Formats: sequence, C-alpha cells, structure tokens
Amino acid sequence: MNSTAIKPAWWTPGDWNAFFGFGTNILVNLLTLTGLLTFVVKVPSEIVFGRILPATGLMLCLSTIYYAWLAYRLAQRTGRTDVCALPSGISVPHMFVVTFVIMLPIAIRTGDPIKGWEAGLTWVFIQSFVLILGGFAGPLIRKITPRAALLGALAGVSITFISMRPALEMFMTPTIGVVCFAVILASWFGGVRYFKGMPAGLVAIAVGIVIAWGSAAAGHSVAGMSVDKLTQSFATFGFSLPLPAFGHVFSGFEFLGVILVTAIPFGIYDLVEALDNVESAAAAGDDFPTTRVLCADGVVSLIGCLLGNPFINAVYIGHPGWKAMGGRIGYSAATGVMVIVLAWFGVIAVLMALIPVVAISPILLYIGMLIGSQAFQETPHRHAPAVVLAIIPNIASWGKSQIDNALGAAGTNAVTVGMDKLEGVGVLYHGLSLVGGGAILGGLILGAMAAFIIDRAFYRAAGFAAAGAVLTFFGFMHGEAVGINQTPGVVLAYLGVAAVLYGCAVSERGKVAVQSRESVAETAHAAS
Repeated sequence: MNSTAIKPAWWTPGDWNAFFGFGTNILVNLLTLTGLLTFVVKVPSEIVFGRILPATGLMLCLSTIYYAWLAYRLAQRTGRTDVCALPSGISVPHMFVVTFVIMLPIAIRTGDPIKGWEAGLTWVFIQSFVLILGGFAGPLIRKITPRAALLGALAGVSITFISMRPALEMFMTPTIGVVCFAVILASWFGGVRYFKGMPAGLVAIAVGIVIAWGSAAAGHSVAGMSVDKLTQSFATFGFSLPLPAFGHVFSGFEFLGVILVTAIPFGIYDLVEALDNVESAAAAGDDFPTTRVLCADGVVSLIGCLLGNPFINAVYIGHPGWKAMGGRIGYSAATGVMVIVLAWFGVIAVLMALIPVVAISPILLYIGMLIGSQAFQETPHRHAPAVVLAIIPNIASWGKSQIDNALGAAGTNAVTVGMDKLEGVGVLYHGLSLVGGGAILGGLILGAMAAFIIDRAFYRAAGFAAAGAVLTFFGFMHGEAVGINQTPGVVLAYLGVAAVLYGCAVSERGKVAVQSRESVAETAHAAS
C-alpha cells in the first residue's frame, strides 16, 4: 500500500472520549492557575483575565494543533489509523514552582504582584531557550538511556505530583470524588458504555455537578458551590486578545539571580520529562521526532511568555491513556480550539463557579495510574527493580514539598525547627532533600545505572554514574539549587560507584578473554 495516498481521519468516535477527558484535564489546570494567580499572588483580575489567560489560551491552542498535525503526518507516512496525538499543556509541577518559588516571594518582597508576574515571565523566557537548545541533544539522550529509566522517572512524577493530590481531594469530598472515580473506572478500565455512547469524562463531570448543586440546594454544600459565586463570575465575560508583553518580560531581569537558581534546572527537567513522554508514546506505538517535539515546547512557551503567560508549556504525561480510550488526532486540535474560546471570552471564572474541581480529579488519577503501570508493562520484567529505583527520587521530592508546605503554613521551616528534632521523630528531612533534589534527573540516572547493571553492561552503568557525578557537582541533582559542589559527599559517592562499575567491566572483559582463549585451545587440542 502506498502510505502517501492515505488521508487520515481528523476525527473518530473515540476522539469524543479523549476530548472530554483531555479537555477537562486542561480545564482543571486552567482553573488551578487562575486560582493561584488571583488568590495566592493576588494579581489584579484585569491582568489575569485580560492579559494572562488570553496569552495562555493562544499558547495552548498553538501547541495542541501542532501536535495534532504531527500525528496526522505520522499517520499519513505509516498508513496507520491508530496514531494518537501527543497531549500537551501547562506543566503542572512548574505551575506551582513558578508561583510559590518565583512570583509569590518577589510579589511579597516588592509589595507589587505585577513584579511577581514579570519575574515569572522572565523565568519562562529562560526555560524556553533551554528547551529549544536541548531539543538537538534529545535524540542522543533517548538513544543511550534504557526505557526503564525514562519511564521509571516518569512513573515517579505520575504517582506523586500527578496522582496524590487528586486522590486526596477525592476522599476529602467522597460523595463527589469517589463516585465520579467509579464512573471513570467502569468505562475506561471496565469497558462500560454509557447512555448513547456519552463520554465517561462528561458523565463524571455531570454527576459531580448534580451532586454538588443538589447538596447546595438542600443546604448542605459539599464543594463550596453557591448561586452568589456563580452570579459574580459573569462579570468576567468579555473579549480579550493577547497583547505583547515584551517590556514586562525584560523588566523581570532585575530578579535574574533568583530566577536562574530554578530556571536552568527546571528547563533541564522539562527536557528530560519531554524525552520520557516521547518514549512513553513510542512504547504505545507512536514514535514522534524528538527534536521537533522539544523545540516546539520551547517555541510555543517563548511565544506565550512574550504575550504575558508565566507558565511553561510541556508535552503531557498520558499519551497511552488517551490512546487507550480511543483518542487519535482530532481530540488534541479540538481541545486547543476549546481553550482559546474559554480564555479569550472570559468563561474560565464561570466554570470555576459552576464545576466542582473534585469531579475532575478522578481523570488525573486515572492518568497517573496508567502511566505508573506502563513503566512496568513496557519494559523487560528483569528491569522492574530499576523502575522502582527511578521512582524513589520523586517520592522524596513530593514528601519534602509536603513538609515544607506544612511548616510554611505554621510560619516556620525545617532549619528553624532543627534537623535533630525532625530526625528524632523519624523525619529524615536532609535525606529527602538530597534524594529529591532534581528528582527526575536523579531517577533517570539511578534507573539507568540499575538497568545496565542488571544487563551486566558495566561500562554503560559506569558512564551514567560518572554523569551523575557531573550533574550533582553543578547542582542539577541532589541539591537545593544550581551551584558548584554543594553536595561534595554525593559527588564522591557517584565517582566511587563509577570506579567500582568500571572495575567490574574490566574484570568481566578479562574473564571473557580468558574463556575465549581456553575455548580456542580446547578446539585446537581436539583438532590435533
């Protein structure tokens, strides 16, 4: 068959399921970032709804349509009808990092939320170039790194930062969250079809709305729904186009010292996470060009920040999940169109007041479950220990973030409380900091070392251990910030591991050489 003659379908019945699932995923992130900007950083509503959201909407639209086009080209080239577009959107971990590490502290220090917003724009500006430049090294990294390390590091993110919060929210409001979760599981894992083929994501949201507003009508609101909030939300209606924000981007450079501490390592985090997600898609059957994907993330993020969006774009975890529920090409493009309509017409605030967020949480938990399991399903069984090892740094990072947030809410921090006191009650805070620093890079390095050791490829394992020493020396792993030799003990440990593994490689090569000579001698003796 001549694949060039194939004209892939832009829309299939399964795209409805993926559209409502992925669309609600994007929606919950838009609602979350709107809440962070409005209630945490306290950015004026005219900036949030008139400048930031329109820019965010355009960036997301460009990203989702581009990835739909990439999927179309892949389907056309291969003649396949099951190609699924890569999902993309606002990077969720970075959403909280840029808010609480960059924008909020600077807004508090200066007494001006606009300054915090400008610092966020500069943060994304720098990260965008890290992604664009890293895109050209991406294929090599993907080629030399075991799949267990790439997918294991990704599983760590999905289990902690993607799955845990939705799971907790569901059980905090179980009458909505757990019931909606059952609706999702029954369809997407159990194969149950709802009335006239209605998508499970839409059914779950509808059920959540009915329960929430039914409870509110009975005087027992379970999700903070109220008619007053809904009425007030209509004040944001209007039409706002994104406007250039070049001056605001470059104003943020006055905080460059603070920004570089996190922008460069998180840019590298984005690079590795994107590699993981491309590998995840390849494991599900869709092999996309790595450099194009990474560069696209950087370019659309750059466009977004120059128009006023302080959040980075990223290829999302979850491609196998959307593909499994029937998503192909159209769901991605349709989501982009939906987002731009919601953002440009000021509808986000109305949706915040209408839909209980806990009704959307089960969709995120489903994605986390699927990606976590993929790391074990799509790698050799013998590499399962390597996958577990790759997950651990993200568990440490998540645990440390919970402790930091709890202590911060109490007006203190770990240093003030004292490491001895924390260790006395079993909280190894310093250990969490070391293991969780640069978690996705740490997981990748540790997972790769373990996978190569299992395969007795000791030279390669030693190479990754040496790379771990270099990355740690410059503060990209096992440290609080970028800097020279901040954790010398860990650097020396990696060098020691590299030396041990190199010795194992030399020893193995010597044994092979001896066995080869013995085999030749035996053959010659037999011949004589």
